[in-house]
Amino acid sequence: MSNLVKGVILDESELLSASEHGTPTNANDSSFQLRPGASYLLRKLRHSNIRSGISYGPGLSPDKVNVLKRIAMEYSCECFFLHASMDGGVNEITQAWGDVGGIIMYVVQNSKDSMCKLSSNWLITVVGAEVVTAGQNSSMLYVNKLEELPLTICCFNKKATCNNVVVVGYVMKPSREEDFAKRGAFPLYPTPNGLIFLPLTFEIPLSSQLQNVDVVLHKATDEIISIELSNASVSSNRITYTKGMQELQRFMEDHSDFLAIDPLSNIYPVLDRLKIQLILLRLQEQKAKGRHAIRGAHFVKVIDFKDPGLPQRLSDAQLSLPCIVKPQVACGVADSHSMAIVFGTEDFKDLNVPLPAVVQEYVNHSSTLFKFYVLGDNIFHAVKKSTPNSGILMKSYERNGLRPILFDSLKSLPIDTENQNSGDSISCKVDLDLELIKDAAKWLAKTLDLTIFGFDVVIQEGTGDHVIVDLNYLPSFKEIDKDIAIPAFWDAIKLKFEARKMQQATIASSS
Repeated sequence: MSNLVKGVILDESELLSASEHGTPTNANDSSFQLRPGASYLLRKLRHSNIRSGISYGPGLSPDKVNVLKRIAMEYSCECFFLHASMDGGVNEITQAWGDVGGIIMYVVQNSKDSMCKLSSNWLITVVGAEVVTAGQNSSMLYVNKLEELPLTICCFNKKATCNNVVVVGYVMKPSREEDFAKRGAFPLYPTPNGLIFLPLTFEIPLSSQLQNVDVVLHKATDEIISIELSNASVSSNRITYTKGMQELQRFMEDHSDFLAIDPLSNIYPVLDRLKIQLILLRLQEQKAKGRHAIRGAHFVKVIDFKDPGLPQRLSDAQLSLPCIVKPQVACGVADSHSMAIVFGTEDFKDLNVPLPAVVQEYVNHSSTLFKFYVLGDNIFHAVKKSTPNSGILMKSYERNGLRPILFDSLKSLPIDTENQNSGDSISCKVDLDLELIKDAAKWLAKTLDLTIFGFDVVIQEGTGDHVIVDLNYLPSFKEIDKDIAIPAFWDAIKLKFEARKMQQATIASSS
């Protein structure tokens, strides 16, 4: 669509400001600082699938030009010199970019004199103005802050499509966003199935962003400050989110028809390993004659490692040592991935794993882990190297002075340090029943009412049991080829949006 914003040129006047220390002496001098919001905007544009560049005019010092070029390289954009007449620079950009297939937005400060000299077919966007307008036939747009620019582009592109797109506002921590964005998951112009992705920011009023959003995609677990668990099911009033996420939560509560993927209440079971284990118990009802068992690991909850009745409780739960010990809180807080493998009941004494905890069966699985990803109706999996069998771990336990093996599952897993390349003594060949797992995935999607989630499966040696050992919400699914996974990701969001809109319409018509 030729009337969509497909390129952005940021004038240097909007990027750099000199510090009070004066003029820098070289390109690495820190006296030139990025203006507030500039780094944020450059990060968003880098993986937005919109061409981006930095421009500067005549009279700029060589040092400042070098700084601009270094910034352009850091944020994977290009640096252009715009002549006083502008025509030469416009031609240079056209030669470098060719036909971008849409409109180029030129972002400039309100006080920049050269903006009035533009005679090209660019969309001039002025920063630092009081008046805010937007329209596809306007020759000029106005924003107050750089952080507003993604919203401005999003609104402009939506209007250019006659509102025939779904705007997906998303919230997640920067590192996770980078994982998704660098694979092209969050474009600021329409995907083939009609989605535009808007990064929500807590630096500007959230309500002004959400009124232009059709559905929110969130990784709320990235915004958790604390979780207080009790014997009851997890509920929102015992989860403390960041200030920004609390604002989003209030907005969704005040606007009951506002769509989220997925509602915050749907992710609560994923925060609690005990809750998930109880849900997985019901998987045994899915067992069919002649097929392997699909189940969760045997487990028991522990609130005190010094409980004298713990050995009997382990036995009653069909748990034999070694076992893996995990905090009951599954994600979102510090130490939720601090775990231990214990080999004797004495190992529980002074064990450095947060309580309450879940003691879980350690399954011998030939060091092979299957990571499954559910994206709407699509199910993908990847095979990864995992922890060794218990016999090899026992050797590590003995070398460690008969102390439990402590590890952080997000950083590294226990391995055989003496025979890292030898594998387990038993063949690593495993017999994966893919249809069994897919049936379980569909059951979990329906039971949890989640759109995008992942779970880990190991196959028990000897029995062939398919054991689900972990489950998480909105994983990055980075092991799956982006050309397959990203379109499936978009389809999952669009289909869930349409299903929930239809559900709302049905409810409204029957009331």
